[in-house]
Amino acid sequence: MTTNAPASRHPHDDPARPLLTTPFTARTDAREVIAGVDLTGRRAVVTGGASGLGAETVRALAEAGAEVTVAVRRPEAAEPLVRESAAVDGAGPVRTAPLDLSDLTSVDAFVRNWRGPLDILVANAGIMALPERTLTPQGWEMQLATNYLGHFALATGLHPALCEAGSARIVVVSSGAHLATPFDFDDPHFERRPYDPWTAYGQSKSADVLLAAGAHRWAADGITANALNPGYILTGLQRHLDDATMRAFGVMDDEGNLTPLPYYKTPAQGAATSVLLAASPLLEGVTGRYFEDNQEARLVTDEENPTAGVAAHAVDPRAADRLWEYATQALRTR
Repeated sequence: MTTNAPASRHPHDDPARPLLTTPFTARTDAREVIAGVDLTGRRAVVTGGASGLGAETVRALAEAGAEVTVAVRRPEAAEPLVRESAAVDGAGPVRTAPLDLSDLTSVDAFVRNWRGPLDILVANAGIMALPERTLTPQGWEMQLATNYLGHFALATGLHPALCEAGSARIVVVSSGAHLATPFDFDDPHFERRPYDPWTAYGQSKSADVLLAAGAHRWAADGITANALNPGYILTGLQRHLDDATMRAFGVMDDEGNLTPLPYYKTPAQGAATSVLLAASPLLEGVTGRYFEDNQEARLVTDEENPTAGVAAHAVDPRAADRLWEYATQALRTR
């Protein structure tokens, strides 16, 4: 296994560094990547953990013994998962807490109410391809606000709790959509350029990878952060796509039935990389990297027209630090 880069450097500063590999595959599920790992006494927060990938992440962590807080806009939506986990022998307790990432008042309240150390923060919640430009009360574009800025506010707000844990992990769920869309520092909220649902989504997912890269500054606090692409999975993330779009993607038949393509994963398989980064001993001390299919992804350039890997613009150290400062200032002036 490769070792972590020094705290003062970004891991992508060394192009000759070997990629981290694991014995798992794209078809490994969330429970399998941490089979035999005991998380008793560890505390985790999973945003958007009531359904889809988030729910599978919660199940795997809780069944390994962790105490898991499901942070969602509607806590009642997670109650079936709470009851399900309570019936599993040896599972850690699962609780719910309200959190709306697009509402900084809600994020502040979650942070104020948190008590004690936090070992694992999984930034899983997200929205995709809103058909119309939608703004938060702060004037932030909704996909950027929910997918990135809300998680940035949550992570920085919980920084003391992550420090208290002594060895904490942040996991940021990104997407292959980041490959085509660098972060636009000149117009992040589409105030001047035409709004496009997929450009807005891709930008927010590049920002998510840059969040993990920028967290190198916390390595001395014992905090690591890594990002991931979960792959293609049919979940509630597609709720803003109309039937015509779903049919164009080949995942809906003429009767409106969902028909996943052969390379699509189940939610449990899609959650595997999140759980790997959150709890596997193989990731001890590893930070600032990007994973897909349970392996560290190779660095690609825009000129390659890539369909996999991590884009250079999403792990650029200068962009990561610039975005960190941008987000910090945005929170100050909200």
